[in-house]
Amino acid sequence: MKTVSPMARWAAGVFAVSVLPAMVAGLPVGVTVPPAAGEDAATPLEKAFPHSQKCKRCHLRVFEEWEASAQSRSILSAPFHVSLERYRNTSGDADGGMCFRCHAPSVLEYPDHVGVYLKEIASGDPNLDGVGCSQCHLIKDVDSERHPPHPTYQLGRVVFGSYEKPADNLAHQSAPSALYGQSRYCVACHENLPGYENLPDLLGPWHKTEAQKKGKQCQSCHMPEAFGESANGERNRKISNHSFPGRFGKVRADAVTMDVETDVRGKESEVKVTIRSLVPHNLPLPHPGWSRVELDVTILGKNLRKTYSEQRYYERVFGDQNGKATIFDFEGASVLRDTVLKPEETRVERFVIPTPADAPSMDVIVTMTYSPIHGPDDFVNEVVRRAALGRKDRAFQPVRISRYKENISLETP
Repeated sequence: MKTVSPMARWAAGVFAVSVLPAMVAGLPVGVTVPPAAGEDAATPLEKAFPHSQKCKRCHLRVFEEWEASAQSRSILSAPFHVSLERYRNTSGDADGGMCFRCHAPSVLEYPDHVGVYLKEIASGDPNLDGVGCSQCHLIKDVDSERHPPHPTYQLGRVVFGSYEKPADNLAHQSAPSALYGQSRYCVACHENLPGYENLPDLLGPWHKTEAQKKGKQCQSCHMPEAFGESANGERNRKISNHSFPGRFGKVRADAVTMDVETDVRGKESEVKVTIRSLVPHNLPLPHPGWSRVELDVTILGKNLRKTYSEQRYYERVFGDQNGKATIFDFEGASVLRDTVLKPEETRVERFVIPTPADAPSMDVIVTMTYSPIHGPDDFVNEVVRRAALGRKDRAFQPVRISRYKENISLETP
């Protein structure tokens, strides 16, 4: 059992009594906690949805995981900024409210505060979260009968979560909710994407998959179970990871299996790649519109010289109102091409290749990756300009999912 010193207990008690009650509402020490926004419409947005930095004081592990996740950058990334501007300039939605309903879902409770987020983004150093602790843990229910599903917030001092027996504390009240372990919680945003009105099937029929039938929820992969402390100094127990692994994180290595067979036929050979998606939703998800997975087959011949290379893409290509291809799903009026891997789909790809001449063997290399961001030059160049690391930003980095390599003898027995 972990021993806590008397001094530590005293410090924690002083901190809890003097700081935490104010912290949950985002107020300075000594200021009275205001009523919930639902009770008093005058409650400022930043107090109804306090910044995750305040939660960090007691939940350091969770904060650090979240800080490394894509969720923490929901209103910070350069691709989002550039896409938001294009959407506002072309859609007639000058405030960009459609984008913020998921990138900053507090606007669902404060619809007239979209301008606040625009100013926060323009500042370059937002004081508000887009998707942070309060935006997720103040959701009491999700109306799955609506399309897209709609979250219901209960603003105030009650924080919801999946732990059945939350520890008592002086910072806020905690309430267990089965919703936080269910996929319908996640789809409140992940089915609430551009084009849902005319271009459904963003996730694919996830609710009919074998994973769902076996009780495997979104959280099973994207909030994998761990063992540790939820709050600082708390006893270790089963907890949920808050880095939300997906494109980034180890979970991508479990996204697919690849079986490769090579048939040498004289001057031509065939490489057969059997891909089985283990993911109970479309792979990749067709949002953002430039999202795609690349399958690359490369052949190395004599002296490891590349003799052949071919790429195939799994993606959804949208067509605008004029039928022109666009990577911006919010401009999509139709789907021109859809090659995404459907939930738990098995797909066979065949590549007919020239057999390397005068080589004793050939290397067959098959690689599947999440592709870097792509699109019109003006869009890509603007993302480069705004990204702090330019082309070194991770939006421009391919992310390997799986790789296979085999040396095939070409010598006649």
